[in-house]
Amino acid sequence: MPGRPSARRRTVRRGAALAPAARLTAASALAPAAGLGLAGCAPTGEAAAPPTPTAPVELGADSEVAPGTAKLYRDHNVVVSRSENGELKAYSSVCTHAGCPINRLDGTTLICPCHGSEFDATTGEVLREPATVPLNALPVTAENGRILAGPGA
Repeated sequence: MPGRPSARRRTVRRGAALAPAARLTAASALAPAAGLGLAGCAPTGEAAAPPTPTAPVELGADSEVAPGTAKLYRDHNVVVSRSENGELKAYSSVCTHAGCPINRLDGTTLICPCHGSEFDATTGEVLREPATVPLNALPVTAENGRILAGPGA
């Protein structure tokens, strides 16, 4: 272009050499921010409920879980299902992918809010990744019309 000085070969080479470094710097600056996003998925120490009950906990009335259904007990990070023949099963409702408490139950499918993993509330099995490990099974019983889950239940 007339009236505009042309770039010298040395200037072009210097710019090309700096460009990758600039990209690395920008990527490096994003890495801590990305880490913060992931840290938000994991429960925090004191504020989070334990991933599974450490003692038997009373969840609610035995009648709350009808045959062929499941109920999510968010306050205790437990899901309980009842088979058509009346057998109760309980699982931790903490996602095995990133430790997020699962807060959504659609029929008998648990859906993790962090990365979309899905689990079968009747078997604990993974239905959708990124989780690859099933939910942790918990002992569960019904006594005096109440559902108890956790060690010693």
